[in-house]
Amino acid sequence: MRRLLTRARPATDAIDADEREPADVQTASAVAPRPPRGDRFGARDLVAEATFGIGARPGRLILTIMGTVLGIASVVVTVGLANTAAGQINKQFDAVAATQVVVEPAKSSSGGQERARGRLPWDAADRVSRLAGVESAGTLADVDIKGAKVTSVPVNDPSQASRTSTPVLAASEGLLETLRGFVVTGRNFDSGHDGRGDRVVVLGAQAAEALGVNRIDSQPSIFIGEDSYTVIGIIDGVKRKTEVLEAVILPMGTAQADFGLAAPAELQVRIAPGAGEVVAAQAPTALDPNSPDGFSVKAPPARSSVQENVQGDINLIFVALGAVALLIGGVGIANVTLLSVMERVGEIGLRRALGATRRDIAAQFMVESGIVGLVGGLIGASLGVCVVVLVSALRSWVPILDLRVVAVAAVAGGFIGLAAGVYPALKAAAIEPITALRRGV
Repeated sequence: MRRLLTRARPATDAIDADEREPADVQTASAVAPRPPRGDRFGARDLVAEATFGIGARPGRLILTIMGTVLGIASVVVTVGLANTAAGQINKQFDAVAATQVVVEPAKSSSGGQERARGRLPWDAADRVSRLAGVESAGTLADVDIKGAKVTSVPVNDPSQASRTSTPVLAASEGLLETLRGFVVTGRNFDSGHDGRGDRVVVLGAQAAEALGVNRIDSQPSIFIGEDSYTVIGIIDGVKRKTEVLEAVILPMGTAQADFGLAAPAELQVRIAPGAGEVVAAQAPTALDPNSPDGFSVKAPPARSSVQENVQGDINLIFVALGAVALLIGGVGIANVTLLSVMERVGEIGLRRALGATRRDIAAQFMVESGIVGLVGGLIGASLGVCVVVLVSALRSWVPILDLRVVAVAAVAGGFIGLAAGVYPALKAAAIEPITALRRGV
């Protein structure tokens, strides 16, 4: 205020100084451009006055910025937790179905009957494994045992009650890994067993329980009809194609030699997340370059609709909360700024009397509300980041934050403050010095 008093020089002094100037000086000054006014309220003065006005009441300042803090924090938490939750949703979907591709021979109808247009090669798993995005692959087929029974003893007791025969499947060695299964005891068969057509089998956990086989250290055997097959392992934990756990599983070569299996019925492929479209497009050509249309590929979509719905609901809830909090924060800043205008009518009138323009008064209150909003935005953005990190740590998630969103949210607090200060600033600029004097201030 002292600076304003010093700069407001009486106009009579300027007139007396002009009268004492020589004529040539007056002529030169009339031609030369006028220097900028020295009593103009500069940017430094504006920031200094605004900062003083804000810091004069720290308690009120804290209550004023709380709305903006909550609003900005809600927005940051919305985006952060939505992205983090989306990552977890992706993880859950990927673990079950979003990384599984199934290739089967395409079928066509002819004379009311369906016929396969193609045939999977015996080395289908090896061909597809060379594609980018494929992690493992294995072939599978049902084995027609021509009415033979699967038993764990060679004795045929006619008096024994009949029961449903255990299904028999043929698989390649990579099928267990592809279906995310594991060996409970013993081992899985390998390419050697497959190539030689060895009479060995692997039992699913439920099939082993039904046949009464729970250990393989004594090299137990099961019988398909009258033929003996050595059990070398028991498997469990299959996430996809769970019917495998109820079956007796033969190597592909054994099924071909003993039961005349013509070709694999389907190819199971485990892929990396997001590789479904690429594998689906390239797998038929890799299996048969001459007739790629002879195969039907079932691949997961690039983005699950369930995942999109879940993420959309999360975003909607948090965005609504953030919008309400931001609205409350903006109204709070406007109310407090308007109250400050009413309390500082005397100061405003004195400054107007000393030469401050309406623009200077309006700018000061706009800057004050803008600074309050910016401080609230910075605190809110920081608080939102801390909440996202804390929630992710408690849930053992990987926090996913977009730093650009955090920066924009922090700056948005300043714009909210500016918008909230428009009306109070206009009210302050409309105050005339005589009005302040009439109020007795």
